Amino acid sequence: MRRLVMWDIDHTLMYAGGVGQIAFGAAFTAATGIPYRETALMAGRTDRDIAVQTFTLHGVADYEPHLDSFFDAVIAEFLTRRHLVREKGYLMPGVPDVLAALGTQPHVVQTLVTGNLRPIAEAKLAAFGLTDLVDVEIGGYGTEDVVRATLVRRSLERAIARHGEFQPADVLVVGDTVHDVTAALANGVTAIAVATGGTMAADLAAAGAHVVLDNLADIDAVVRLLAGPPA
Repeated sequence: MRRLVMWDIDHTLMYAGGVGQIAFGAAFTAATGIPYRETALMAGRTDRDIAVQTFTLHGVADYEPHLDSFFDAVIAEFLTRRHLVREKGYLMPGVPDVLAALGTQPHVVQTLVTGNLRPIAEAKLAAFGLTDLVDVEIGGYGTEDVVRATLVRRSLERAIARHGEFQPADVLVVGDTVHDVTAALANGVTAIAVATGGTMAADLAAAGAHVVLDNLADIDAVVRLLAGPPA
């Protein structure tokens, strides 16, 4: 048996202090010269999706020519503020212990499926010393598509190329929004939802999550769930 655990970041592993939203606003003006007014709803969406919606909200219909420079600017703006992630943010209950415990299980592979741009995802993990606990090379990241299900598929393809086949039941997407749940279901893999973001547990269950947790604080139980039964 081999397990693949795909972690969402924001409000699943941590709250990153709102640094991403600040970076989005500064980057939008830098890329377009247009005063920034508002960012599209972020929760559970990919950064490409958020970018498209933000450009649309500001009346920029022809956004494609701006996206590359925009993403470069978002990364730069975020990295100049990366220290704020640790100062203003925090890990969700149980997170470091769960990731560390899973890291001792030889049959468990941990990675990221996140709407974040990859350098931002890595900076967030580094802020709390989590970098070595996940394989970022096989993750799915926010520039790859506006549809989160594509990120799950791309990550699974990368994981299979590196580690071999996984049974669908042994691929677990862990996230805090309906988007995480539907992305897992669209790929025929297991959806583990945590109600640590803005989505109620009942709504996560209604979306079809296989398991809904209030949080990750019960470390032993969560590790048993994610690692599966002993080989």
